[in-house]
Amino acid sequence: MAPTPPKKPAKGASHPSEPQHSAGSKDIWLAGLGAMAQAQAQARAQGSKTFEALVADGLAFQRKSQAAAQEKIHEAAAHFTQMTQGLSAGLVQPMAAKVDRLEHLFEDRVARALKSLGLPTAHEVSDLQDRVAALEAVLSKKVAPATTKAPPRKRPAAKSNKALKS
Repeated sequence: MAPTPPKKPAKGASHPSEPQHSAGSKDIWLAGLGAMAQAQAQARAQGSKTFEALVADGLAFQRKSQAAAQEKIHEAAAHFTQMTQGLSAGLVQPMAAKVDRLEHLFEDRVARALKSLGLPTAHEVSDLQDRVAALEAVLSKKVAPATTKAPPRKRPAAKSNKALKS
């Protein structure tokens, strides 16, 4: 909108005591205020439209960036899955071997510690049990015929030292 030309004051409206240049200054001031009011009204009307356009642009940008981020996340997840599958296939065998080696190392150290304390091993205890069982079998064969004989005679009890002193 083009600003309207300022109205010229009527010749009789100005005070005779006011100089002519002050009336023109006043008109210029009032025209500036009118232009400012019109500019503010246009800014309000166009400002809300501009704001709404910016909100729409922001929404579109957010959707695009979220879609790009989701795509990157899916790519990273697929890459990570591929890496873990490759690593797990290569690590399963070596880890099992390491666990077996660690287990044997632990068993050897425990066996050495028990031996240094003088404790027999499970194999030695098993051998001793077999030997005891064999000895018991031999003794049971020898003791069985001896029980059929007459029991030995009892001897008279020996006198104790107290009985001899009295």
